[in-house]
This record gives sequence, structure tokens and C-alpha cells, in this order.
Amino acid sequence: MTVNKGFLSLVENTPNFSNQALENAVNDIKSVDQDDGKQFIKSQFDVDTAIRTNIVLSTSQKNDALETLNAAQPHLQIGRILTDVVRHTASIIDASIIPLDDATNPTASTFLEILQNVQDVQALIPEIYGVPASDKGRAVNDHLGTLNNIFLETEDSRAPVFTRLKEIMQLIDTNARTTTALNIATAAVRVSNNDLVTFLNSVVADSTDFQTTLDNRVNTAAGNMANLQTRIAQIPGDPTTDLVAIKDEITDQVTLENNNLVGILTFTETLTNNISFATLAEDPTLRSLISKVAQNKNWQTYFEDYENEKQNLNPIYTTDTDSDKSSVIDQVLADSGLPDVTDATDLTAVAAKAKRDNRIDTANYDRFTVEQQIIKSCEQLGITTANRTTTALSGSLLRNMDQHDRDEIARQLDSNESATTLS
Repeated sequence: MTVNKGFLSLVENTPNFSNQALENAVNDIKSVDQDDGKQFIKSQFDVDTAIRTNIVLSTSQKNDALETLNAAQPHLQIGRILTDVVRHTASIIDASIIPLDDATNPTASTFLEILQNVQDVQALIPEIYGVPASDKGRAVNDHLGTLNNIFLETEDSRAPVFTRLKEIMQLIDTNARTTTALNIATAAVRVSNNDLVTFLNSVVADSTDFQTTLDNRVNTAAGNMANLQTRIAQIPGDPTTDLVAIKDEITDQVTLENNNLVGILTFTETLTNNISFATLAEDPTLRSLISKVAQNKNWQTYFEDYENEKQNLNPIYTTDTDSDKSSVIDQVLADSGLPDVTDATDLTAVAAKAKRDNRIDTANYDRFTVEQQIIKSCEQLGITTANRTTTALSGSLLRNMDQHDRDEIARQLDSNESATTLS
């Protein structure tokens, strides 16, 4: 049922979805360098932007420059790491993260479609796999965590990722103001980054060979980053390990979301179609047809074995835990009127029970006496008969048959469990 309060005002206005909360958080980290501009952080954002937005450099030239810079201490490439997140979330909002494809996505997707597909995944995975979507790396935050403030909030005692990153940037800034070597290193990075930005902004389409100059500027900036890392490692407590972990958390999350969302249309369609195919197994003719035309062995097995497995389904054999198995067997035996013979000295009743045991060939048993029937039944079941009284044999035979009854119920219980277990 839809909540009506506020619904009218909702539908009469547009949501204006944006990644502004994330951008604000990124700007907050960047603000560590805004007081005097003497840190290296802002210059990294400037370099990343200048490379990506340059209209003269080819795509390969841009990629080469970005990769050279990233190879030099990737955990210190704060500008690239954070602007990548901003671009990533923007591509989710405008749905451009889902590529256009003539077959699966001929028209541009929308943010609403992304949300609906993510919601479908939350329902389909438990139905198909019997586990929550999170167990398959497909929870809501595995698709949309960057937009859902995953870097700004935390569910444990640790500080959020962005909070930890800002604190380290502040630590570096504080130490750079009091440690000459670190101050010089951050200044060198800042200057080489700014020089690279200035050069990129000066390049025009009719420039003569600028590749050498570009390479030199990029290599200088990369080299200065290596020296900066050396100085950062000398800060008491060395924040390098934390910086690497933070970088990995951010990039791994972006990669996970990208991988999940790029193919989400095909993923949900496949899950939905496979559920639909499974429902066709109820029709014996279609079941036979599918088992013949499917070339995948798993599909063939499912449809070929469907009828047998369905016969194994019985709600009375359903248990919650292994500890319930014995009590279920007792209950099923009681419901079935078993044990049907309790007195081993009642030879006639024991012999009659033996005739009902499907393990015993009772052909021509009527020719034999009750005592002989018991002896022959014991022989067929491998029960020792030598030097034993008929009463003793009757007791052994009855115990064997009672155990067989339990074993048969246990087998049916296991068959039911197997048929109801997703695999």
C-alpha cells in the first residue's frame, strides 16, 4: 500500500537527483589545501582535469600521461582517485554507465531503470540461489554504494573512508609546515603539477611536436611524487599503509559497482528467463523438448530428473536443522503405523512383516512353516542362523526390519532435502 501523505507533493515535483553529497565530501578533502594553496592536493585535481579535458591530446596521449602519473605512488594520486568517483557516480545518475547496445540496450537507460533492476536483483538472487544478494556481491550497495554515502558513513567502529582520508591529508599538511624536507617535497609536486597544467593549457591544435615536452613534464611530476612518498613515510606513524588501504577501498568499490551495473540489464534478464524456463518443467512435453534442445549438461540433467525429484518432495520430510532429523523419522514412523510388530516372540507377525519387506524374495513362502520363513528371511538379509533358536532369529530379524524402516524414512528425508536444496 502506498503512503499517501506527501505523495501529491512528490509527484508534482522533480527529484533533481545528483551526486552533490559526494562532491561536497570530495571538496571537503580538497579544502585541506585551500587556505594557502601550498599543499599538493589541489594541484592533483587540476592536473587530472587538465589532461582529461584537453582538446588537443589524443586519447592515447591522455591515457599514457594518466598512467605514468598513476604508476608513481598510486595511493597519492588523490585528485585522480576522487574525481574518478565523482565521474563514476555522475554516470550512474545519468545512466550513461550502461552502454548503448543494439541488442540489449538500444535506447539510453535511465536512473529509474537502474534502480528497478537493482531491486529486481535483490528479489531474484534469493529465489534462485537461496542466499541474500549480498552473498553474491549484488547487494544494493554493491551497485550504488558510492551514491549511498558508503564512503561517508560506517557500520563499525572505524571512521568512514573519506574521514580517514581527510585526516591523513591534514596530517601531511601539518607536518609539511614544520618539516623542511616534507615541505620541499610537497612544493616540488605542486610546482611540477602546476607547470604541467600550464603547458597543457597552452597546447593548441597547430602546435609542432610537443610530445617530448609533454613526456618531460609528466615524468618530472611522477618523479616528484616518488620523492614525496619517501618524505611521507618519515612522518611518525607512517600513514602509507592507511593511504594504500583507503585507495584500495575506493577503487575496489568503484570497480565492483561498474562491473555490476554495466551488465545489469543482461544479468537480470538472464535470471528472469531462467526462472521462466524452470516453470516450463511442469509440462511433461515441454520438459522433454527442453532436455533435448538444451546443449548444457546441467540444463539437461535438471529437466530429465525433474519428475523423479518432484516425487521426492514431501513437506513431512522438511526439517529446519540436522538435529530434527531423528525426531522427524520417529514422527513419520508413528504416522505410518510403525513399528507394526513389537513382539519378537510373535513368530507369525514377524514372518508376515518379512513378507512385506521388499528386500526379501518371498516366492513360494507359503510352502514353508512360519519358523522356516523366518530362517530363510534371515539368510537373505545376511543374519547368522547357525546354532540359534527360532526366537533369537525372530528378534534379530525384527530389529533388522525395524532399522530398515528407519533407514528408508531417512533416505526419503534426504531425497526431499536434496530436491529442495538449490544447486
